[in-house]
Amino acid sequence: MHTGTGPGTGPDSGKPLLPEPARRVAAWCVVVLLVTGVAAVGVWLAVVLKTAVTPLLLALLGTALLGPVHGWLIRMRVNRGLAAGLTCVALVAVVGGAGYIVVKALIDSADQIVDSVRVAGDWIKVHLGISAADNLGSAAGNLKDLISKWGTQAASGVLTGLSLIGSLVATSVLALLLTFFFLKDSDRASGLAHSILPGRAGETLEAIGRRAFGAVEGFMRGTTLIALIDAVCITVGLLILRVPGAVGLGALVFVGAYIPYLGAAISGAVAVLVALADRGWVIAVWTLGVILAVQQLEGHILQPMIQSRTVQMHPAMVMLAITAGASVAGILGMLLAVPVTAAAFGVIGELRTRYSSGEGEGPSGVSRETSGDGS
Repeated sequence: MHTGTGPGTGPDSGKPLLPEPARRVAAWCVVVLLVTGVAAVGVWLAVVLKTAVTPLLLALLGTALLGPVHGWLIRMRVNRGLAAGLTCVALVAVVGGAGYIVVKALIDSADQIVDSVRVAGDWIKVHLGISAADNLGSAAGNLKDLISKWGTQAASGVLTGLSLIGSLVATSVLALLLTFFFLKDSDRASGLAHSILPGRAGETLEAIGRRAFGAVEGFMRGTTLIALIDAVCITVGLLILRVPGAVGLGALVFVGAYIPYLGAAISGAVAVLVALADRGWVIAVWTLGVILAVQQLEGHILQPMIQSRTVQMHPAMVMLAITAGASVAGILGMLLAVPVTAAAFGVIGELRTRYSSGEGEGPSGVSRETSGDGS
């Protein structure tokens, strides 16, 4: 009988080459690389297919926002197709009316706001001696010239302007049609998940979809309500302080609220500069106080009350998401970055709930927390 000590026969032959902690780190590195690669491919495909992806994302946001209206019409025994059509008509009316009011207010106040920013730059330069203010007045003048040139080109029918308008119209129409079909066939989402992945996998896909859509739904509804409250409060404060262009500044606050933190900071800074230029530093301080008070109201009362069901993200994560969205798709990316990130956090939370410790999973495999959600 052979009793040698060849390979595989020694006392240490059963030990792995790497210790357990190193193997775990290596396994997690492989997982991170795979997830990063899949995410990178997804972002690349979204950029390449942006003509189709953009209306799809906008339609999902519209569906999340209009779900309660559509559900109310169905509870009133209105046909699902008719209810979806009426909801889309209401969306066009509300968005068109609000857009007209916001654009008109901004156009009416644009010259006054830009001139006020230029005067504010001169005031800072003279009284504070800050060299960085040298470029503020010229930047305001360049902005005014840019707005004037853009308006002239659009009015004269330049080909690029017409192409941009045509693209926006096509995207809006496609997004509206997709919103109609999403609302009309929302009851088939569960069946679609089970047709793609049968059995427990389909239940998992359905639960993940519900959690992701619930996060987007909460973000859209909460942000819209918070933006409206912020805009109204700041506009009233600016009107009381007799700051010029108060309605336009309030419209800017409303639009900027869809870009968390960054939009509020920019719109607030513009309002303070306008107040400083036209009403002096005392009114500017009062304007800053009004803006800070409204932001404190938003951060400590409105956000916890209105968006308590959404995925809560750290401000640093929000800023990183906005920066990444801007680098990928500009302004549109900044607007879509936070809801997309909220949906991703919702998916991660659902997977962690279902597979980390087995808690929150009912007999059918659907998470108890999410089985009752959705529209």
